[in-house]
Amino acid sequence: MKQDIFGASSMGYVVIESIQLERWQALLQNGIGLHLEQVDGPLLAFRMDHHQRRIIVKHGPAEDFAAVGWQLKDQDTLNIVLQRLKTRGIAVHEGSAGEAAERGVVRFWRVMGPKRMAIELFIEPLTTDEPLSMLSEGFITGDAGMGHLAITSRRGKDMRRFWQEIFDARQSDTIVEQLAGVTVDIEFFRVNPRHHSIAIAQVRGLALDPIRTKAQHMNLLTTSVGGLTDAFMRCRQLGFEMAHEIGEHPNDREQSFYVLTPSGFELELGWNALEVDEASWQIATYQGISLWGHKPQKLGTWNKLKTNLSNFGQGLRSLRRAEYSPLQEQP
Repeated sequence: MKQDIFGASSMGYVVIESIQLERWQALLQNGIGLHLEQVDGPLLAFRMDHHQRRIIVKHGPAEDFAAVGWQLKDQDTLNIVLQRLKTRGIAVHEGSAGEAAERGVVRFWRVMGPKRMAIELFIEPLTTDEPLSMLSEGFITGDAGMGHLAITSRRGKDMRRFWQEIFDARQSDTIVEQLAGVTVDIEFFRVNPRHHSIAIAQVRGLALDPIRTKAQHMNLLTTSVGGLTDAFMRCRQLGFEMAHEIGEHPNDREQSFYVLTPSGFELELGWNALEVDEASWQIATYQGISLWGHKPQKLGTWNKLKTNLSNFGQGLRSLRRAEYSPLQEQP
């Protein structure tokens, strides 16, 4: 009998590689309002709760996500996940003690996930009772984790399989969006009561990926509408471009904005996202990513054309390379 680990995993941390550490510090500490835990030469570490580290930015050329840490409830859950990976022939390697300390965890195990995103499994975070010193009123974390990732894919079926087969992810709903003359299907998956920890976007009928980075955006949830609007104003005053100004999504009813990070992907800060009631939830399909708002900061024909041409060019380049999946293809 298959053991179901739904509710026993959550997004625990992210590691980002960038050469623009000063701008990242300005965005996360002075814009979003996180607690700066460590500035140590080529590394920044940020807190948002009692975990010693939630976001780590390391000096490096990728301008991309280097890893996402996935917290598992206990040793039994870890054993189940490791066995599922082994059964599928997916290699797992334990991280070094130095890497674990860098991430703020006792131990972790690394697997190469879809799109070559390193997924790092851990049970026990290093924690601290030291008070937070941050501009934000607070962030929603706890058992539901620190946020979510939205990922674009040319192999949406295989990516869905990975999160469903390894983590027992459940589909929450789907949004159909029209962008730059193409249809994009966005599927939302939850692994705990948070409406979604993973969103997977795929261009309908075209096997292309218009996004350079491993994830299109990451999300954090603040505890109040004041925390949302204050961070929005701070980011604007610091000169960070809003990819999408404040608006509301139709599925999880989260109000949020998307700020363009120094590495080129987006960071979404939201509040008031609903949690799923497993007893009554029904999967639905929505037309359009926003009920209102979420307009780009830069309007006008030229900026729209420049963005669309850039994405189109990236999409064409994606056709030249295979998208990695750790799972064997199924017919």
